[in-house]
Amino acid sequence: MPLSQTEKAERFRALHEGEPFVIPNPWDAGSDKVLAGLGFKALATTSGGFALTLGKGDGEATLEETAAHVEALTAATDLPVSVDLENGYGPAPEDAARAVARVAEAGAVGGSIEDWDRDDGRLYEPEEAAERIAGAAEAASAFDFPFTLTARAENFLHGNPDIDDTLARLEAYEKAGADVLYAPRLTDADQIKTICDAVGKPVNVLAFAALGLTFDEIASAGAQRVSVGGWLAYTAMNRAVEVARQILDDGDFSGLVGADQLGWRPS
Repeated sequence: MPLSQTEKAERFRALHEGEPFVIPNPWDAGSDKVLAGLGFKALATTSGGFALTLGKGDGEATLEETAAHVEALTAATDLPVSVDLENGYGPAPEDAARAVARVAEAGAVGGSIEDWDRDDGRLYEPEEAAERIAGAAEAASAFDFPFTLTARAENFLHGNPDIDDTLARLEAYEKAGADVLYAPRLTDADQIKTICDAVGKPVNVLAFAALGLTFDEIASAGAQRVSVGGWLAYTAMNRAVEVARQILDDGDFSGLVGADQLGWRPS
């Protein structure tokens, strides 16, 4: 029997109170089922990876498209799903609140709100950003299940690698009601440790090849949750492009893999 949304939400919240874990990022229902079949315990959407499936750039998917994506993912497996809500699809606290409510309606049990305004190309001022997290937290508090709200400080992604400002922002978001804190693209273990030691809520860390750290090293620095953003989707697409180029340029079909050669099966 499928798990209820409350059961998924409670399992997801419990993961943040146990051992550190990896939360990979599927880009469609098929990758959702593959990752579930491999044994992961929860999933998070990727705005960039999902946008790729629509033929759009990161940040171009609408809230309604994202909600439909969430419905597909939550129907595919019983794993808890947290949603990359970008900036809440608007600058106001009410926008962030509406985004949280919409994906919860679609079946999500968590979501993240970032402090980068894609339309104006700016970081929200700290007080403004904290008000947006407070709006999202208020919306989440109205649900009859524990929605896990993640607050993102985007400094390192957008040309302002200031660890002190990043920490101040995360501390403000924690006070505003965030359950998890996240500063994408931290670049070394010392930065991760600085953030994790200073805040009182679980910290999500983005892993990527150039970071050069293993899961154990990231967890040892204090991270509770490790995600990979759009990297899995881009890795899959890059491999498909490599094989397609072999076909186009050389007439070489040897890179194709058949269903009987796959090392996994959907759950």
